Amino acid sequence: MGKPPSFVFLISSFHCFVSSLALIDTDITTDKSALLGLKSFITSDPYDYLSTWSISSSSCNWVGVTCNTRHGRVHSLNLGGMDLKGTIYPQLGNLSFPVELDLSRNNFYGQIPRELVQLHRLKLLNLSYNDFQGQVPTRMGDLSMLEHLNIQNNSFEGFIPLSLFNLSRLKTLDWNSNLIEGSILVEVGRLDHLKVLQLSRNKLSGIISQAISNLSALELLH
Repeated sequence: MGKPPSFVFLISSFHCFVSSLALIDTDITTDKSALLGLKSFITSDPYDYLSTWSISSSSCNWVGVTCNTRHGRVHSLNLGGMDLKGTIYPQLGNLSFPVELDLSRNNFYGQIPRELVQLHRLKLLNLSYNDFQGQVPTRMGDLSMLEHLNIQNNSFEGFIPLSLFNLSRLKTLDWNSNLIEGSILVEVGRLDHLKVLQLSRNKLSGIISQAISNLSALELLH
């Protein structure tokens, strides 16, 4: 005699629930591993801000970390102004749900790992006032949800990557005080939600593209 359909449905639902819990637990472990990897790449933490970052405690209780209340996943990472020194752990890109990453006003150096472009949900990326070098990742445009991008006061060089102009949601673009070369490309006119465009104190040359006149939302041009 077969089991009643309601019983089969209940067992099936239970298995799905247990599988979901296992998946969430694995994802939380991935978040913690990525953050502890970042901590291991930090060579100086003079005020011991990251002393709470321990494998024995929940990453949602760590200084600078905010989690989504529903799933307990890392929602934002704000380490701004902590006087930290080090490089970015490439596997920080394994975080799945952060919408904000703020490492501004520290002493980070080196290049931006290309793995950061895996943070597809980012709305804010602030790396300003550090000592980052090298080129901005060419696939920066993969951060399709990005609204605010601030890398001012670093030592980035090379050219503005074309993929940047795929960021249709971008409202703030601040690249002041770097070593960026080339010209302001006509593609800038595609950023029709842009309110702030700051490119001063670089090595830009040539004419200013008339496409800037297409930026109807623009409030600040520097």
